Amino acid sequence: MSNQFDRREFMKTVGVGATALALPVIKGCSRAERSPNIVFILADDLGYNELGCYGQEKIRTPNIDRLAAEGMRFTQHYSGSPVCAPSRCVLLTGKHTGHSYIRDNDEMDERGDVWHDPELEGQRPLLPNTYTIGTMLQQAGYTTGAIGKWGLGGPGSTGAPNAQGFDHWYGYLCQRVAHNYYPTHLWRNNEKVLLDGNDYFYPHQRMPEEADPNDPASYEPYKGETYSMDAMAEEALEFIRDNKDNPFFLYLPFPVPHVSIQVPEESLAEYEGEFDDTPYVGDKGYLPHPAPRAGYAAMITRMDREIGRVMALLHELGLDDNTIVFFTSDNGPTFNGGTDSEFFESAGEFRGLKTELYEGGIRVPMIARWPGHIEPGTVTDHQSGFWDFLPTFAGLVGMQAPSDTDGLSLLPTLLGTPDEQQTHQYLYWEYHGKQAIRMGNWKAIRHGVGEPIELYDLANDISEQRNVAAENADVVARIENIMHSGRTPSELFPLDRG
Repeated sequence: MSNQFDRREFMKTVGVGATALALPVIKGCSRAERSPNIVFILADDLGYNELGCYGQEKIRTPNIDRLAAEGMRFTQHYSGSPVCAPSRCVLLTGKHTGHSYIRDNDEMDERGDVWHDPELEGQRPLLPNTYTIGTMLQQAGYTTGAIGKWGLGGPGSTGAPNAQGFDHWYGYLCQRVAHNYYPTHLWRNNEKVLLDGNDYFYPHQRMPEEADPNDPASYEPYKGETYSMDAMAEEALEFIRDNKDNPFFLYLPFPVPHVSIQVPEESLAEYEGEFDDTPYVGDKGYLPHPAPRAGYAAMITRMDREIGRVMALLHELGLDDNTIVFFTSDNGPTFNGGTDSEFFESAGEFRGLKTELYEGGIRVPMIARWPGHIEPGTVTDHQSGFWDFLPTFAGLVGMQAPSDTDGLSLLPTLLGTPDEQQTHQYLYWEYHGKQAIRMGNWKAIRHGVGEPIELYDLANDISEQRNVAAENADVVARIENIMHSGRTPSELFPLDRG
């Protein structure tokens, strides 16, 4: 089968604004292959600099690095939020946090002791009839699957994946349950699936004072037999096999490397003795670990291994050329649970970590691979965000993107016609009363209503060290106006909350 692909003809077919309803025409392909499969892999708390292809030197990620070598690497791509749930909401709905329904992690603790009662699963759910990427792709005739960590509604809620555009679901519905990689159960659609050999234990505990942190036996209480990510990877492979003959969308939000630091022994052994490690006893949240640096690196490398298995299966089934694969992270690297973002230089040269609106908290790696369509080994500095994926997928399948999306299709950039790429006037975030704007090379942050606006020139100050607001009053005034006009009020997540 020929892989010859006329990029400009494709762009004419779907339109830059994804207004055409017919499937795009790719020369030399059958109808089934004209509608590309989509695999979207989302890491959890993976920093911009934690992949070899982005500069990491201590953690091995050969399969993800190969994705970049065979596809396109984005250097100015942003997550939807600096924390989990709102970032995923932005991704699925195409609306930034000034317009999205979920704008912060919301445990709904009015229900009771959500942190200790295992029956109280799930965060605030998406509303009924929310238009998601899953909904759109179902309408386009795709079989849709989500496997991994959800965080947008617990069991039986309006936000559960099967109620939000996904034909098949498997994984953690609740972010708190996902703090343990050896949970008692995962959910397959509406069924609670018990995991072999895993007994319940609380995922936030210090090692007892009488325990010896240098004794391997002290860590046995924090283990089980079934590692959740392994179970998810197997489910993903099965989903691909089951749907190989028809267009499918696989949303694969792996929970790695979010703490707790837990990984099977064979993966930990791959990093044995490589780092100067000190046992972590649980004094900064989550679970103890005997070698936290090695454990953290091993978690990422094990995820990389599973991604390699997904790619190998696509090749084995002859789906490689007709499957576009994306890889990114939901926010920047973390600071607790025994992690060491400084040691790994996890955020690279960027300021800030998870929960912060500085670059380190929201600038994330993003890779796209589609053989014969995306030029191998390419790099783009196009400024993009999670809200761009919904219109991008609309364009891929010939659907009309909703008029209220904040996103712009990335297809011109992906398909090698950057001169046709629409660009954002600005990118917007809000989180826990804070706001941030990226406007060209200007980056502005306000830490609360009534607080002064910080302004940074990213072209000359990528680490956001020199606040130039005083010298650029006109820019600050424009940005202040956007901070007001670029959002809609939220009763659940008001900017002026304490």
